[in-house]
Amino acid sequence: MVVLLGCLGSKQKHLKRYADHYTSREFLTSAITSPRPRSSAITSKIVSYNVRGRAEKNKKIVFHTFSNTGWLCYFVILENLQQQDPSAVEKIKGSVVDSTPVAGPDSQVWALGFSAAIMKKHSVVTKGAAPNTRSDVVVVESHKDIRPAATEAVLLSALEKFFDLVLNYPAVNRRLSGVMELLSSNQPNCPQLYIYSSADRVVPAKSVESFLERQRKAGCEVRSCDFVSSPHVDHYRSNPGLYTSQLTNFLEDCVLARREDSSSPSPSA
Repeated sequence: MVVLLGCLGSKQKHLKRYADHYTSREFLTSAITSPRPRSSAITSKIVSYNVRGRAEKNKKIVFHTFSNTGWLCYFVILENLQQQDPSAVEKIKGSVVDSTPVAGPDSQVWALGFSAAIMKKHSVVTKGAAPNTRSDVVVVESHKDIRPAATEAVLLSALEKFFDLVLNYPAVNRRLSGVMELLSSNQPNCPQLYIYSSADRVVPAKSVESFLERQRKAGCEVRSCDFVSSPHVDHYRSNPGLYTSQLTNFLEDCVLARREDSSSPSPSA
């Protein structure tokens, strides 16, 4: 079962290409685009899936999250599962993380994310460098002449001031810091794939790289792919061949290949 958790402003049609990819590989797929009202429903679906499959050792759950909103929704679902059915957490066998995370509460990142969601394709932060004609090589072009439109500049300024206040509110800051602490040190024991881009104008590549390096040092099995020139949460559309190959290799090497191992006794048994 693959659970897709969309980014801020996403709709079902935006997740369809990802769902189609997993469905073509005979995965059961669930997708949500609005975290709070639907995370409970997804939690219930996961619990039901786990209850039905308790007699089947090969039942597996994979999460695929997009941007900070999907990442935070992942945390909410993990919290819910810990309370309702901790055994379901043990069925989580893979985590695909697209265009996130940020190390901590960052007003600029949140402002950029909301601006992109509000202005959609008209937002300058959704623009990235264009790949060259070869599908396996990407180049970063200069964007020195690109400036936000006047309306977006005003919007970004207002949003950043707003999030400066909100994210520094003690209760909010504690909550978000707690989320990052949990997702940094107490994730499910499963392989992780991080997909990001050096050209991302919302979530800096260095933030993703810093986080995944901490995961490696903590002993987690981590894979990553820098798409170099694609915009925020636009890596699949920019280079579908590379994206699907990353997903396929990750699933085959880290999730599906362990099916036989999980059903056979360990050497020490």
